Amino acid sequence: QMRFVESGGGLVQPGESLRLSCTASGGTLNYDHIGWFRRAPGKDLEGVSCITITGRTTNYADSVRGRFAIARDNSKSTVYLRMNSLKPDDTAVYYCAQVRYINAMCDMSEPLGDSLGAGTQVTVSS
Repeated sequence: QMRFVESGGGLVQPGESLRLSCTASGGTLNYDHIGWFRRAPGKDLEGVSCITITGRTTNYADSVRGRFAIARDNSKSTVYLRMNSLKPDDTAVYYCAQVRYINAMCDMSEPLGDSLGAGTQVTVSS
């Protein structure tokens, strides 16, 4: 059974950058529209960004637009989330997952499937 695996999180200071990676264990994510989600302490799961299979179409939450960039390298079966100008409010566990394709756009309102992977912790603090 294929599972998504996230990596690249860490502890950084405000204004710094991180790049998260999403790969698939037991399969390939090359045929999936992929989304990044995050869950901050005490808050609901939030869609952050998504990318279609070809990589031609992307979408971002208003809170990260202009600071985060999603990309994929299907030769490596990997989806990346580049996070710049990080803020303390970006502190959360970040997950990647398959998402739906609706109205010619990837839909980051919720992940497909019953469960998320382990995620990767991002902490932004001075």
